[in-house]
Amino acid sequence: MKKLVVLTGAGISAESGIKTFRDSDGLWEGHDVMEVASPIGWNKNKELVLDFYNKRRRQLHEVAPNEGHFQLAELEKYFNVQIITQNVDNLHEKAGSSNILHLHGELFKVRSTKNIDYILDWKHDLNVGDCDENGHQLRPHIVWFGEDVPAIEEAIVHCEQADYLAVIGTSLQVYPAAGLLRYTYTDTPIFYIDPKPAILHSVANPLTVISKRASEGVAHLKELLMKKD
Repeated sequence: MKKLVVLTGAGISAESGIKTFRDSDGLWEGHDVMEVASPIGWNKNKELVLDFYNKRRRQLHEVAPNEGHFQLAELEKYFNVQIITQNVDNLHEKAGSSNILHLHGELFKVRSTKNIDYILDWKHDLNVGDCDENGHQLRPHIVWFGEDVPAIEEAIVHCEQADYLAVIGTSLQVYPAAGLLRYTYTDTPIFYIDPKPAILHSVANPLTVISKRASEGVAHLKELLMKKD
C-alpha cells in the first residue's frame, strides 16, 4: 500500500467554522500575536493567554468535521495515509483518521510549564492555579512563536517516505512546516488543494494544483490518485 502524506492547514478547518485566528490586519482575535502565542505574552499576562485558548477550546465542542476531513479518512482504505497538521483542533480525529501528527500542538491537551513531557487531556477551561502534580502551573499544549517544534523531525521522516504528498488549506508561509516539501524525493507527486493557491516556490516535484475548497478538492484528489495507483 503506497504512502500518502497529507499536510493540512487552517483552510480545511475554516470550512467547519473554525476561525483562522489571523485577521486581515494581522491580529489574532483582536490581539497582537505575541500577546497570546509567545512565551513573552504568557509571562506578561497568563490570564489573557488562558482566556484566548479557553475560547478556542470551547468552540471545538460546537463544530464538526467537514467532507474534506471525512474524505481523508476514507482514503485509508486505499493508501497508508499519514496526516501532518498545523491545526490544533481535533477534527481529523473526529472524522476517523488514524495517523495524525500535530505539529503545533493540540487545544484539547495541556502540559506542565516545568516538564514538557507532563501532558494531560483537557476538555474544559484552563485557569491560573491549575497545576501539575508538583504544583507547577499548566499551560496550553501549543507551540508558540519562538519555541521549538518537537514533532518536526518525525514529520520530515514521513515526507521522506511519501509516495504522494498532498497539501491542503495552507499557504506554507510558517516555518518549519513550510520547509517540509523539500524533504520529499523530487519525483514524488505533490497535490496542492486550495481555493486561492499560493505560488509554491522552488518545488521541483510534479505539481498538480486543485483550486477548490478541501470539501471538494479531496474528492478530486481521490480520483486522481486512484488513476495513478
